[in-house]
Amino acid sequence: MAPGKGWFNLESGTSVIPDSTFFEGEPAFKFLNLSRTTRLYGFAGCFIAGFVLSLLGTIFLTFGGLIMFAIFYALGTVVSLVGTGFLIGFFNQLKMMFKPIRVVATVILIASIGLVFVGAFVLNNGVLCLIFVFVEFLAYTWYTLSYIPYARTGIKRMIGFG
Repeated sequence: MAPGKGWFNLESGTSVIPDSTFFEGEPAFKFLNLSRTTRLYGFAGCFIAGFVLSLLGTIFLTFGGLIMFAIFYALGTVVSLVGTGFLIGFFNQLKMMFKPIRVVATVILIASIGLVFVGAFVLNNGVLCLIFVFVEFLAYTWYTLSYIPYARTGIKRMIGFG
């Protein structure tokens, strides 16, 4: 399939290139010489590793290790977030994280990761830590949906807010 065709170019009917697409010759990957397939493997690997780390954190929580839970769960979220950098470029992701469409989700995500640590290390409160993890999960999900065209609108309509 030629570049710019198929599902990689979701808005081919317009001259606007969406900021969520990624390209074979993107400058962010020229110095690494990563092909599209390698970037997809990097994304999938980080996503799976992040899931495994979060799952390990949950296992630690089951056995009473609140601090280990906080460390592994937050690390899992960060590794998953780094995985999206393989798709769109690491520096592009940092710039795009603070665009108006996703700045609120980004700030809540970063704050909730910090608050998970506060709940575990400072307050030593498992319930509060779990509340912050839930907020972190929701913020990460909302942040991720911002990269999929019309996904947020669809979710809002499904729950009755759109």
